[in-house]
Amino acid sequence: MTEIKGIALSVLCLSILVSACRDDEEAVFTESDWPAYGGQNNGNRYSTLTQVNRDNVSRLTPAWQFDMDSAGSSQTQPIVVDGVVYGITPNLEVVALNGASGELLWSFSGLERPTDFAGPSRGLAMWKDGDKEILFAGLLDNLFAIDPDSGDLVAEFGNDGVLDLRTGLPGDTSRYYVSMSSPGLIYRDTIIVGFRTAENPPAAPGDIRAFDVRTGELVWSFHTIPAADEFGADTWPEGARATQGGANAWAGFALDEERGIVYVPTGSAVPDFFGGERKGDNLFANSLVALDATTGERVWHFQAIRHDIWDRDFPAPPSLVTVQREGRAIDAVAQTSKQGYVYLFDRATGEPLFPIEERTVPTSSLAEEPAAPSQPVPTAPAPFARQELTADMLTTRSPEMNDWAREQFSNFLSEGLFVPFGTEQPTVVFPGFDGGAEWGGAAIDPAKGIIFINSNDIAWTGELVASPNGMGVGEALYQAQCALCHGTDRQGSPPEFPALTNASETVSPDEMRNILRYGIGRMPGFPALAPEAVTGLTDLLLNPEGVSSSDDGKEAVPSLSTEGSSVAYRFTGYNRFLDPDGYPAVAPPWGTLNAIDLNTGEYLWKIPFGEYPELTAQGIDVTGTENYGGPVLTASGLLFIGATLYDRKIRAYDAASGELLWEYEMPYAGMATPAVYRVDGRQYVVIATSNSRNPRAQQGSAYIAFALPE
Repeated sequence: MTEIKGIALSVLCLSILVSACRDDEEAVFTESDWPAYGGQNNGNRYSTLTQVNRDNVSRLTPAWQFDMDSAGSSQTQPIVVDGVVYGITPNLEVVALNGASGELLWSFSGLERPTDFAGPSRGLAMWKDGDKEILFAGLLDNLFAIDPDSGDLVAEFGNDGVLDLRTGLPGDTSRYYVSMSSPGLIYRDTIIVGFRTAENPPAAPGDIRAFDVRTGELVWSFHTIPAADEFGADTWPEGARATQGGANAWAGFALDEERGIVYVPTGSAVPDFFGGERKGDNLFANSLVALDATTGERVWHFQAIRHDIWDRDFPAPPSLVTVQREGRAIDAVAQTSKQGYVYLFDRATGEPLFPIEERTVPTSSLAEEPAAPSQPVPTAPAPFARQELTADMLTTRSPEMNDWAREQFSNFLSEGLFVPFGTEQPTVVFPGFDGGAEWGGAAIDPAKGIIFINSNDIAWTGELVASPNGMGVGEALYQAQCALCHGTDRQGSPPEFPALTNASETVSPDEMRNILRYGIGRMPGFPALAPEAVTGLTDLLLNPEGVSSSDDGKEAVPSLSTEGSSVAYRFTGYNRFLDPDGYPAVAPPWGTLNAIDLNTGEYLWKIPFGEYPELTAQGIDVTGTENYGGPVLTASGLLFIGATLYDRKIRAYDAASGELLWEYEMPYAGMATPAVYRVDGRQYVVIATSNSRNPRAQQGSAYIAFALPE
């Protein structure tokens, strides 16, 4: 029988395993583990294991598969400690699996709500001190402390093992949607956490907090929306901490253990696309913030987007890397972005390691929108995604589709990045709202200073519309809270943002009420809505005529929480620029995989990434596709990545050249970042899979592990 706990492995204290080393004791993790989100707390997504190499990777085969009883989205990068794989299902159930066989050891479900309606939870955190271990799982607005051996709650932490993450935030916290989409980070005896929140008011201010791992007591809190006497308060309207929300850290962190610095990428201020009520640069939104991990005090910061009105939040955890400059090694931190930039800073000082220029950008056509007059732009490396769409870059899939795309494009405003949205015509966002880079993160070669990034490269469009007056309750609520994603016309942008025009055919009234309360998939919940507001909105969305029984022509009732309806302009919704057949209306590549030397800023290679099987069958096989999830690198020079939306493949590339060495078509797409580990001398690559982003595919989800044949 395979031993799982207590495997006799040599305890190694490797410099690349930053999270594995403690000042006062021996290493607590080994190179066989994948003990943190991103592999280690440095965010490198790198494994020292070399059993699988360029010569034998073509022999990789499925070793085990753990099927999850859910058709939802599985985005978790599992952690692996002492031969046990710890993961999360789409229904937010924590599972412990035998790393050699995939056998279920235990499961935990701590949510007192319908778990069919759940947002993504992309990882877990493990604290280990000698023989003591605690597994931390952020599930919606709760942080659970779990015994990793039994799956039982650790009663000493929080309230019998549970910490409500809304506790301690300012204002009426019962109105906030708060969810841990990415796991906390362990530093000594604290866990540092951020959260996801709503993108329309009311939204929680995005405080970064550290809690004691044993008790759950608050150790420190950093205010990303500063209080009146704090640094950065002058970049917001007076009293913003009590009235504004967002600037939250939803993507995850990286830690310099030696320096005791945690690097925090933050999101946009709320609302995303109109900033008339949040005049100023809105520090620390859209920033990379370096904090003292012991005290929470700011060490340095960089704001990538001032007064963001494009939803250009940092989408992924940063990565630590050491680069060579003029014969000197410099410890750096790299941050990828939706707009296709890689920012590189001195880890200790925040000094940019490639020049960043201040560039004048267009002003808004709306008098109420105080757009920033300039934005910082890195001069190197060159962007890994295209940034301005022209008529010459439209689809060439057929002459007919090119003619169609040109006609549509003639109605768009397309002038590159940082063009404020207006009300006269759709504005092109290129790369789109989903990047550029996305939440899967980058992989780092720590010996060579190379970063590997997968990127989306398709265009989206967006537009603002003046907020109408005199709407009924249901319609006012819809326009205030739902139109951002599903569009003012309810057409959505499938599959992430489904159309709601025929919602009654697939969703019951009870299911719709639960979705509105708790959220589902990418959609946040709306706890601020009063029960009668939920009923009114449910009536509106499920009535075939699109008229709510509450919509009687009267003005919206304030008691129904139509908060946000006073915003002068609303976003009409996310719209991919797709041709009539559903393919991107721009020329390929629609997704890429990139290797960049961060010592010089030069590209080592760049290749199309992903395919549409039906186009491949027609001889069109170099398109690339949208991709979600990221790569991992091994010391044997292999880059493993799933991520591609439509072909359901996991691939291994030669990291030196970008040559494809192995691929395997899975039953579901690998919409997550893999993990690499070893049990009983055998190396595995495991990935979470699901087809929820491709509604035309067979639905389901599973963890699948690959290894060389025994």
